[in-house]
Amino acid sequence: MRLLLSSQFAIKLGFNLLMPYLAGHLSHGLGMAAWVLGVVLGVRNASQRGLSLVGGYLSDRLGCRTAVIAGCALRTLGFALLGTATGVPALVLAAAATGFAGALFDPGVRTLVSQAAGEGRVEAFARFNIAGQAGLLLGPLAGLGLSWLPFPGIAMVAAAVFAALTVVQAIWLPRGNQRRKAKPVRWGPVLRNKAFLCFSLAMVGSAVLAFQVYLALPLVMERALGPEQNIGMSEMFALSALLVITLQKRVSTWAAERWTPPRAMAIGVAVLGLAFVPMVAFSTPTAPDLGYEELAEHLATLPMLATAALLALGTMLILPFEMDVIVRLARGRLVATHYGVYATVSGLGITAGSLVTGVIWDSAGSWGVAWLPWATLVLIGVGSALAVLLLDRLQVLAEPYRKGKHRANTALSRR
Repeated sequence: MRLLLSSQFAIKLGFNLLMPYLAGHLSHGLGMAAWVLGVVLGVRNASQRGLSLVGGYLSDRLGCRTAVIAGCALRTLGFALLGTATGVPALVLAAAATGFAGALFDPGVRTLVSQAAGEGRVEAFARFNIAGQAGLLLGPLAGLGLSWLPFPGIAMVAAAVFAALTVVQAIWLPRGNQRRKAKPVRWGPVLRNKAFLCFSLAMVGSAVLAFQVYLALPLVMERALGPEQNIGMSEMFALSALLVITLQKRVSTWAAERWTPPRAMAIGVAVLGLAFVPMVAFSTPTAPDLGYEELAEHLATLPMLATAALLALGTMLILPFEMDVIVRLARGRLVATHYGVYATVSGLGITAGSLVTGVIWDSAGSWGVAWLPWATLVLIGVGSALAVLLLDRLQVLAEPYRKGKHRANTALSRR
């Protein structure tokens, strides 16, 4: 378990050491057009989310250990290529390799954590989220400390992190029963699992809302701060990471003592939706300029920081219980494939949701209703939470928990 948590920390650290600086490298370093940046980032996200279906299948087919090691090795090559590529085809190939690497190791790592934790999955994934947020917090700071290097040098350092992680996992990650894992994997049990598919669709809204820290919030941050946008975004991500690192265990324990995992996740999704209520207030006409420009800029970021804090709280309520629900709905079989399907459905939802959010954002500006995008996001959160509650009320999600309301959380509650 310590190895898996350390791996999650290193994965987030290496990724965020490089990726925040990729946009500047493409636009200023290579002089690429904005559409190239959009294509490269879009290919990376689409390949990781969309191909999680394949990554989960390969984890069950070949074994999680093999998939995790192969994913880290592929990301090593992808980051090295991102640092040396100067043409659009090579950059797109590097982005696709980087994304598919995540699709390989993410289902495998999560499945190994669930296997190692047993009935203590909720606590294990709370710690898993803390490890990832620690990497998310320290990664950009490490990249900033390496800013004296040219971008290819930073890319090679990030690639070296994944190369070292590949070697460490190849040496110390237990082999398990590779022969059993090599048996053919059938899609039928996954695609016929109606409860799991309904749960995946109901949770799409949570993925769309969580993704807004990369879409809607940067847009409004740019409008509020202009050239100081990067500083504002750094503050927002640091706040979110610090909240998760310091409060995740307490929030998980508190929720586990009161609710079943489906109920906790429904409340978490509702919190994600309500997180955008402060932005409705931000979208109202601002007060007249009184000459305190710097103070006004700081005050303008308060609704965004409040939204980021509530998004972090909602995520703390969702992530530790998410994998527990998936494992139980999968009956402990083909867990990586189930998670791959879940991640792919979420990725498709993010793509559609991002398109809708962009259209509403542009339309709201021309219609003079700046509050419309935020109100839409609130409704998405409320609707998704109600969908999860409805599934729970209809006992679609109840069967795995019938032997005891809080059985899934026994280990966490005892602690």
